[in-house]
Amino acid sequence: MHLSLPFRFIPTLVVATAVALAAVTVSSQSQQPWSLEQEARALLASGWWSGYTNHLCEWPGITCNTAGSITEISLPPDFQLGDDGNFGKFNFSCFPNIVRLRLRASGLKGSIPSEIGTLSKLKHLDLSYNQITGYIPSSLWNLKNLVTLQLSANRLTAPIPATIGRLTSLKSLSLEWNQINGSIPFELGDLNNLEHLDFSVNSLTGSIPPSLSHLLKLKALNLSMNKISGVIPHELSQLTQLQYLVLSSNQISGNIIPEIGSLFNLFVLDLSSNSVIGSIPTDLGNCSKLQLLLLSRNFLTGSIPARIGYLSALTSIDLSHNSLRGKAPSELGSLRNSLEYLDLSHNKLTGTIPPSFNLLHRVRQLNLSYNSLKGHIPTDLQLLFPPDAFVGGNNDLCGDPIGLPSCSLTRSSSKNLELVKILVPGILLAFLILGYFVFPRCLLLWKNKSSGVTKNGDLFSIWNFDGKIAYKDITKATEDFDMKYCIGSGAYGRVYRAQLPSGKVVALKKLHHWEAEEPVLFKSFKNEARMLSKIRHRNIVKLHGFCLHRRCMFLVYEYKERGSLFSVLGNDVEAAVLDWTKRLHIIEGVAHALSYMHHNCTLPIIHRSVSSSNILLNSDMVASLSDFGTARLLYPHSRNRTVLAGTPGYIAPELAHTFAVTEKCDVYGFGVLTLEIIMGRYPGELLSLISASSSQSSKSPSLLQITLEDVLDPRLSPPSNRQTASGVVLVTTLALACLRTKPKSRPAMEQVTKELLVRRPQLPKPLDSISLQELTNQEIYQVEKKQENRV
Repeated sequence: MHLSLPFRFIPTLVVATAVALAAVTVSSQSQQPWSLEQEARALLASGWWSGYTNHLCEWPGITCNTAGSITEISLPPDFQLGDDGNFGKFNFSCFPNIVRLRLRASGLKGSIPSEIGTLSKLKHLDLSYNQITGYIPSSLWNLKNLVTLQLSANRLTAPIPATIGRLTSLKSLSLEWNQINGSIPFELGDLNNLEHLDFSVNSLTGSIPPSLSHLLKLKALNLSMNKISGVIPHELSQLTQLQYLVLSSNQISGNIIPEIGSLFNLFVLDLSSNSVIGSIPTDLGNCSKLQLLLLSRNFLTGSIPARIGYLSALTSIDLSHNSLRGKAPSELGSLRNSLEYLDLSHNKLTGTIPPSFNLLHRVRQLNLSYNSLKGHIPTDLQLLFPPDAFVGGNNDLCGDPIGLPSCSLTRSSSKNLELVKILVPGILLAFLILGYFVFPRCLLLWKNKSSGVTKNGDLFSIWNFDGKIAYKDITKATEDFDMKYCIGSGAYGRVYRAQLPSGKVVALKKLHHWEAEEPVLFKSFKNEARMLSKIRHRNIVKLHGFCLHRRCMFLVYEYKERGSLFSVLGNDVEAAVLDWTKRLHIIEGVAHALSYMHHNCTLPIIHRSVSSSNILLNSDMVASLSDFGTARLLYPHSRNRTVLAGTPGYIAPELAHTFAVTEKCDVYGFGVLTLEIIMGRYPGELLSLISASSSQSSKSPSLLQITLEDVLDPRLSPPSNRQTASGVVLVTTLALACLRTKPKSRPAMEQVTKELLVRRPQLPKPLDSISLQELTNQEIYQVEKKQENRV
């Protein structure tokens, strides 16, 4: 943990004498000795550097030029200001050469002194994430050399004055998360070097001034969560460098400007939660770099332009809660390599769900409910998403899973389907038994997708019983399971890599001869085959088939190139490739898999062995849950008692004194796994602290002293992207909730997945200022809610 050590304090007289001597020493080499001494005295008078006796240029956060004059004050994250962060004692006029002043998240209180206007050489000012109140002093607008101005996440009030137009050198202006009111000044258009403008989460009123179109270098414009009204100015189409246009949660009316297609560099378009009318412009299809298209909760009409389906970079589309009509464009299926979020719910869409939607295997959240859709739900979508993604308003949709209306079948077809559902499990079990005790050669069951379509458009899976050919292919591919094809060992048996004649690569988990004779291992083997033949999910490893015979027992899996998450985290080189975004996706994938097993299967399935060793990664670092040897079904109205099973260190504490297993056992394992992914190692010591804090007062000193940044994997730099940092905070908060001692107080995995899909506002303070105690009590989100209620 990166906890700062306490400083040794010495009498003030000694400190003052040492500083004065240091200043005199430096000043003898300077052309302006009085200014150096003045700087030293000003720093000492502020009370922020009490206890330091070495030369002022060696004090933490202080940078000097060759003459010894201070050019930069950038306090480190763990630096604690003295005198309760009093801002009024800092004498700005004593620093004529300062270029950068960064007092971010330093606990500053009070108002910004007007003397700040004397820093004529200042280029970078960052006072964000403090408790600064009052007005922005008018003298600040005289700092014509300012390049970046960051005052976000404070308690500043009053309108933005027209004199802001004097800061013509400004490239970045951040005033978000304050209480600033009034309108956006027209003079803002004079800042022709501006690239980043963020006024979000304030109380701004009035309309968007057309003068913003003069900011031809602007790349990011965020005015969300204000009270801005009026229409979107057509002139904004001139901002061809714009990458982020976020105007959500305002009172904006009128149409989406048809010239929106001229914003070729746009990454994010967020107009959600406004009063926008009209249709979605077809020319939006020209924005080839668009990744997020968020237009929900407006009054949009017309159809969804088919050209949106050709925006190959799109990851999220939210058009929900509008009045869109027509068919869902089949072209959206073309986004199979990028799209992760699709919400078309609460509209007036008609027709059938396009079969091309079957291709959207990367989509993590899909919602088509509350429309007027009809017909059969594509089979893959039924397997990947719960019924509530479709039902509700769509009264004429039908499908096979429980929770969906059955599709209209003839009486004979219906009977045959029911007969198949009854007989297939029994037939499979019979073949298992016959294969083990009777058949002289191995029986392999191989699952393939039929290329045919039935009368009603239902795609069926066909089980082929041509075991002889498949078995020969596998033994030939592995040279009769030669050790050179072995890629690891599981809980039981070895794992082999095999390339079949078709070119397909698979993984084989093969029992040793002596293991096949062990009843417990044989039962586990059969259990894994049984469980994986029942379920299918994009984040659960696919079982292609299995072979069952006394002399040869193996499972045939989808091959995962990167191996286990445990191995990746244990390798410094591979762990560095696993950046924060990939880690968040892994956590989300595992959460979705467990939620599917717990809440979307006919009978809930619990894994009982959630751990980093049982998470497999493909070449794109997409996670799949594996090793279902200890998994079991939960039967309603049953105690569901069982023997202790699972991976040590991930087993829920209640199983130490009870054998009643529930879904909350998996939830606990997910919490441990999430912390392990965030920390880059097994969180043993932290789990002990969490357990100890739960039996003490809610303000446990140990968790209060540990910040989130203290526990992040040191092999990665802390997340700098705002959205990624917010994601890290969210998953850590959810992990701590999953680790609660009482099972009933842990969230269900369904709740966890819903939380992961909610876009949260920017964090009110940086990671190095967020304690684990705040996350345990979810105080960080209480701060966000207070901010939201203020708007």
